[in-house]
Amino acid sequence: MTALAAVAGLGTLASPGAHAADNPYERGPAPTTASIEAQRGPYAVSQTTVSSLSVTGFGGGTVYYPTSTSDGTFGAIAVSPGYTGTQSSISWLGPRLASQGFVVFTIDTLTTLDQPDSRGRQLLAALDYLTQRSAVRGRIDSARLGVMGHSMGGGGSLEAAKSRPSLQAAIPLTPWNTDKTWPEVTTPTLVVGADGDTIAPVATHAEPFYGSLPSSLDRAYLELNGATHFTPNSSNTTIAKYSVSWLKRFIDNDTRYEQFLCPLPQPSLTIEEYRGNCPHTS
Repeated sequence: MTALAAVAGLGTLASPGAHAADNPYERGPAPTTASIEAQRGPYAVSQTTVSSLSVTGFGGGTVYYPTSTSDGTFGAIAVSPGYTGTQSSISWLGPRLASQGFVVFTIDTLTTLDQPDSRGRQLLAALDYLTQRSAVRGRIDSARLGVMGHSMGGGGSLEAAKSRPSLQAAIPLTPWNTDKTWPEVTTPTLVVGADGDTIAPVATHAEPFYGSLPSSLDRAYLELNGATHFTPNSSNTTIAKYSVSWLKRFIDNDTRYEQFLCPLPQPSLTIEEYRGNCPHTS
């Protein structure tokens, strides 16, 4: 059993696990606090560059994906940078999330000045490319998709979820948008704010975004402690662990990750506040 556990930990031969008969979407070994906080998860990761010249509707990007094909298909996530930003500003999320068992597409936008509504459309265009035309489309379950984004890209992730209710998860990171109310969103959404954000202050952005989501929705609000608007632009364990848990729980329907979301996480050195509904119903 120890040997089998070691092989599963390496990821190249990782199997869905004992619960696969109940949930065919489970990927990887049973999670632990250490595994969701780790710089890399159980899957080895490869990447491929997508030229802007080969796509329409967005600016190209980089696809990160599990190298193993033994587990079948994976859920997929498109991630948008913020205003004036490029994919390099959110690139750390690519291998970190992909190594947990997702195909991740960090994108460039058509221009660095694109507004949130445009970024939302570009996230959806990127998902369509990923599932229909990309070289890794055979590795993806097109029914299990999500969006993330930073700043105006975070506002864009809300726009994408509003436009495409079939999305399974959305994670706006220190989001910015002139639209403050999102009652139309039916996608499980984790809003991440920063207590020191002076560009998209939580009082006028992340908090009202979260508060306007339907109360019946699986939703959460994580406010980072000692953080700024640009905290999501570099590797961050708190963002990663709750993003992994949220994506696993709602894209993969993997209730093994519910333990990290319910009971609600408590304030700590890195968490100023966490709100949400528990238990989750999706």
